[in-house]
Amino acid sequence: MNEILVTGATGNVGRQVVLQLLAGGTAVRALARTPDSAGLPDGVDVVGGDLSEPDTLERALTGISTVFLIWPFLTTEGAPAVLEAIERHPRRIVYLSSSGVNEDAERQTDPINQLHADMERLIEESGAEWTVLRSDTIASNARGWAGQIRTTRVVRGPGIAATAVIHEADVAAVAVRALTDDGHAGAKHILTGPQVLSRAEQVHAIGEAAGRPARFEAVPLEVARQQMLADGRPPALVEALLAAATRPESDLITSTVEEITGAPARTFRSWAEEHADTFR
Repeated sequence: MNEILVTGATGNVGRQVVLQLLAGGTAVRALARTPDSAGLPDGVDVVGGDLSEPDTLERALTGISTVFLIWPFLTTEGAPAVLEAIERHPRRIVYLSSSGVNEDAERQTDPINQLHADMERLIEESGAEWTVLRSDTIASNARGWAGQIRTTRVVRGPGIAATAVIHEADVAAVAVRALTDDGHAGAKHILTGPQVLSRAEQVHAIGEAAGRPARFEAVPLEVARQQMLADGRPPALVEALLAAATRPESDLITSTVEEITGAPARTFRSWAEEHADTFR
């Protein structure tokens, strides 16, 4: 039986990939910095390792056929060494990227999309078979608003262009198909939810689901910068997030989720209803 390694296995998307692979009877190995606190179900082979330390990956990669790769850093520094380690074992990588990547652009519009474009290039140049999943904004990002909604019912932040927000379970469902089925080699799948939503519309939907009317209040970038720094976020991450706030508007909606999984993409409202307790 081929075993699949999932990186980012304790995060929102990675955990869903692990659970869905396990539910489908696929042997799953999860990479975690601290295996004892990973909180993954029985049946998952949780192995210690850290993508920032490629020498720690040997045990996790041994006997693996395929890797689901989430790159959690803001630069590609260290990525070549990780890809070299992967090349010595599996022959297949499924990489979670961004729908904002523009292949025709010499430089991307912001640091996060530039990172993903650079990672895609490195993966394509590696010796592995690859599939890229270019995901739109993931619904679980809204968890970051929970404190504000619970305490003030007002979410304050930079006004970011509306996007077709996608449920993390749908990203994972496509990932599982790409990891386990043939026919995805060399593909770049663009994944979106079924509806373009502004931040205000997302916050409103969460408030309705939680029974706590909530609204979004846009603030100037400098105010947002100072608040994020005060919250303890690293300056480089703050600047990357604020750069993302200047992305152009996009009305892109794809049917890729349904085409690959056979089920239509879930709505953001359904996500809000599933996670309503988080915001109460």
